[in-house]
Amino acid sequence: MTSSNEQLAQWLDRSQMSRGELARRVKLKALAWRQPHITPDATRIRCWLQGQTPRAPLPDVLAAVFSDHFGFRVTTYDLGLGDGGAAEAALVYNSSYAATVEVVADLGRADVDRRKFLAAAPFAAIAGVGPSRDWLLNTLDQKPKPGPQVRLEDVSAVKNMFTTFQRMDIFQGGGSGRPALAEYMNQHVYPLLRRTHGEEVRRALCGATAEQTYLLGWMAYDNGEHSVAQRYLVQSLRLAEESGDAALGAHVLAGMADQATLLGNPVEGRRLAQAGRQGLRDTDSPACLADLWCLEGRALALLGEKAAAARAVARSEKAYERVDLAGEPDWAAFIDPAYLHGEHANTFRDLGDPQSAEEHARRSIEHAAGQGRARRGAMSQAALAVSHLQRNDLEAAHGTGVRTITLAGRVKSSRCVEAVQDLQRRMRPFGRHRLVADFDARVRQLTMAA
Repeated sequence: MTSSNEQLAQWLDRSQMSRGELARRVKLKALAWRQPHITPDATRIRCWLQGQTPRAPLPDVLAAVFSDHFGFRVTTYDLGLGDGGAAEAALVYNSSYAATVEVVADLGRADVDRRKFLAAAPFAAIAGVGPSRDWLLNTLDQKPKPGPQVRLEDVSAVKNMFTTFQRMDIFQGGGSGRPALAEYMNQHVYPLLRRTHGEEVRRALCGATAEQTYLLGWMAYDNGEHSVAQRYLVQSLRLAEESGDAALGAHVLAGMADQATLLGNPVEGRRLAQAGRQGLRDTDSPACLADLWCLEGRALALLGEKAAAARAVARSEKAYERVDLAGEPDWAAFIDPAYLHGEHANTFRDLGDPQSAEEHARRSIEHAAGQGRARRGAMSQAALAVSHLQRNDLEAAHGTGVRTITLAGRVKSSRCVEAVQDLQRRMRPFGRHRLVADFDARVRQLTMAA
C-alpha cells in the first residue's frame, strides 16, 4: 500500500487492525480521555493515511491506541504525526488519570529520544498556578485511607531505585545521572502505570512514580534544563495527588517554588510554597514543612520583605527541630542541616545581612564536608564568599571563591557554575585587581570544562 503517511500505514499494517477497528478504538480512547466529540470512522482513517493531518489531540489519542495494542510506548513522532502535544500537554494538570499516564509516558520518551526538541520548549512563568490550585483543592478533599501501605514487589523495586538515583544526584549533580534515570523510567516504571492493578496498589505505584518523576525534574532543574524540569514537576504533582500522599505533593510544590524563585519570579515562588504548607494541614511532615518555610524565606528576601523573611527562617528552624529522620520518607533525605543552612545563608545574603549569611554558610559547609557533598559545599562556599564581599574583604572572598570552584568542578551541576558566575559578577566593582583577574581565569577554566 502506498500512502502519503507511510509511517502511520506501517503501524496499522503491523497491528493487523482494520480501519474500522482503529476508528472504534480511537473513539473508546477519546471517551476515556473525556473527549466524546472525537468520533472518527473508517473513511476518516483513510484520509489520515492519505496524508491529512488529524487535529490535536487526535495524534496523541492515536499514539495511545497503538501503545495499548503493542504493549509499549508508541509516540506521535513514531506515527509520522509530528511531536504531538508532549511539551505543552506536560504543563497541564489533567483531571483524567488515564490521560496523565499517557502524558507522562510521552514526556519521558521525548526526553530520551528528542531531548533537543523538548529543551527548546519554553518555560512558562505562571504554569504552576492551575496545578497547585487543583492539587490543593483535591488534597484537602481527601480522607485518610485506613490500613497499612501496600508493598508489592514492583513498587518496592521502584522505591529502591529512587534511593540509588537520589544519591547519584546529591553526590554527583543532576547532570550526571539524569539520562540513566530517564531511560530507567521509560523502560521500567512508566509502563507499570498502564497495567491493571487494584486501587491500593495503584496509589502506592503512583506515589513511587511521583517520587521518581520529581527527581527527574529536579535533576533537570539542577542541570539548567528548566523547561524540561517544569514539565516533569507538574506531572509529578498530578501523580502525587493520585497517590493520596499530601506530603509528597507539598514536596513537589517546594521544588516548583524553588525553580520559580531562582528564575526571577519570587512572587510565584512564595505562592507555591504557601500552597504546599496549606496542603500539609491534615498531615505531618516536619522536614517538608521546614523546606517550605525555608523556600518562602528565599522568596521573601528577594521581595525585600526583611522581617517576614527572617520569620520564615525562624519557622523553618523550628519545624526542623521536630524532624525524626527515621520517620521521614526517602525523598526528604536531602532536607538536612547542610541544605537548610545553605539556603538560609542565601536568604540573608539577599537581605544584605553578611553576618547571618556567614553564620549559616559556615554551618552548612561543615555538614556538607562531613558528608562529602561537593554540590552543597560549593553553593554554601559561594554564599560565604559573597558575605565577605559585602564586607569589602576581597582577599577572603577570593580564597573562598577558589574553594567554590574546586568543589563545583567535582559535580555536573549548572547551579554550581551559576553560583560561581554570580560571585564573579559581584567581584567586578573591585576593578582590575590581581585577585579579580585570577578568579576570572579560574572561572573560564571551570566553564570550559563544564
